[in-house]
Amino acid sequence: MPPNYGIALLITFLAGLATAIGAVVAFVVKKDNMKALSIGLGFSAGVMIFLSFVDIIPAANQMLNGIFPQKHDWVVYFSFIIGLTIAILIDYFLPDHVDEEELLHPDMPTKHNSMIKRAGLLTAIAICVHNFPEGMATFMTSTQDLTLGLSVGLAIAIHNIPEGIAVALPVYQATGKKRYAMLYAALSGISEPIGAVIGMFLLHMFLPEVMVGASMAAVAGIMIYISFDTLLPLAKEYGNWHLSMVGIVSGMLFIWTSLLLMP
Repeated sequence: MPPNYGIALLITFLAGLATAIGAVVAFVVKKDNMKALSIGLGFSAGVMIFLSFVDIIPAANQMLNGIFPQKHDWVVYFSFIIGLTIAILIDYFLPDHVDEEELLHPDMPTKHNSMIKRAGLLTAIAICVHNFPEGMATFMTSTQDLTLGLSVGLAIAIHNIPEGIAVALPVYQATGKKRYAMLYAALSGISEPIGAVIGMFLLHMFLPEVMVGASMAAVAGIMIYISFDTLLPLAKEYGNWHLSMVGIVSGMLFIWTSLLLMP
């Protein structure tokens, strides 16, 4: 196993584990007092958008330049579209949200507990499917550049916190047992390291060198979709657009500074 693979797997595992952090947040913080999470989600989107356009896509172009000197831009372009399409298809066939107003109502009658629990379990399954390509994206990015992989892993981890909340709240509401809510929230993030393992297998066994650059561009497409379809709407929901903008700008400046400071 190449040296980077073990670290890349660890980064992906820790990013997936952040859903359990979301469960803890669900127990101690009320939904109407989550301005910090709004900023954090904006921060995550800022990091992922900046990295996709400023670092990952140029890196993919550089990788493919030697193989397709005249057409590498088009290969990157279509690979980016493939990544977007993958994320869109997953979102279309299995939406990652349920009716939050109904699930988060504190006075829900006991007779609705089974319905609430079922909604929490379905949300966990949906999030598992959505997290799978994220795990593959984090792993493949980390194998090419550990610093970049750490940045992507951090952004994904912040993104996973509200997903853990979405799973834990209905399960906790229905059962009254924190351990069940924690378990389901943690399991919803397990598909990220699974995605990393499959990504490692593909990268090591099947993908020729040309596909590494193309897969990086596809990863950028997945990250852009996640940012605009999930992170930014949630950031606005948990706070307001001004708080989201603070997070976005902070995330961009943070990752820009870290890239400038890299040796």
